[in-house]
Amino acid sequence: MADKKPATKAPATDKAAAKPKVPETLLKRRKTAEKNKFQLAKLALKNKKKANLKRRVIFKRAEKYAKEYRLKEREGIRLAREAKKHDNFYVPPEPKLAFVIRITGVNHLHPRPRKILQLFRLRQLHNGVFVKLNKATLNMLKLIEPYVAWGVPNLKTVRELIYKRGYAKINGDRKPLTDNAMIEKVLGKRNIICMEDLIHEVFTVGENFKYATNFLWPFKLSSPLGGFRCKRNHFNDGGDFGYRDNKINCLVRQMI
Repeated sequence: MADKKPATKAPATDKAAAKPKVPETLLKRRKTAEKNKFQLAKLALKNKKKANLKRRVIFKRAEKYAKEYRLKEREGIRLAREAKKHDNFYVPPEPKLAFVIRITGVNHLHPRPRKILQLFRLRQLHNGVFVKLNKATLNMLKLIEPYVAWGVPNLKTVRELIYKRGYAKINGDRKPLTDNAMIEKVLGKRNIICMEDLIHEVFTVGENFKYATNFLWPFKLSSPLGGFRCKRNHFNDGGDFGYRDNKINCLVRQMI
């Protein structure tokens, strides 16, 4: 009987050789993506902490301003009662802030009042701006009085104007005030970082009033509900132009 030859075994397959190798570029890409993901998560957490801290600062500032407005109002009431108690009169301090609205167009306009209106940035009909009252601005307002309506705004009017009709001037462009970051970016070095800071600076005519009002684009208001009475007559004669003290607040609310 012939000898049987032993059965030959098949060569063992190399498992490492069977698996396809991952390209080195793909490994580097994955490593870089993981690193970037970690850095982005770390940055997002840092920004969140910073935003929470800033939110607390803004809340404290708003609380401080509200207390200041309330104390100022109570002080005025107290002084008026004290004067009445002694059969006297209380004369409040002269206003520092005015709101000026242009109510006429450009037809038949003298060059001098035209230039003053340009200096006040009142280039279009129904434009409005905040103005600091002093000797120079009062003389300018007298020259353009037939073309504007102006008066002393209260806190509610200032707040509604900035919140409802406020636009910022950023790099010469008109942009809506939608975020406190826009204010902080331009006025942060003036210690104005939020809307309440901006309102407080304008209403109290602070040290940075000029920068705050230049940051605000001139307010574009609508025609008042019910229309004007008579633009050719002074407000004291039943018309519309000229100084109207605190009654400017009613006109502004009709035009917002």
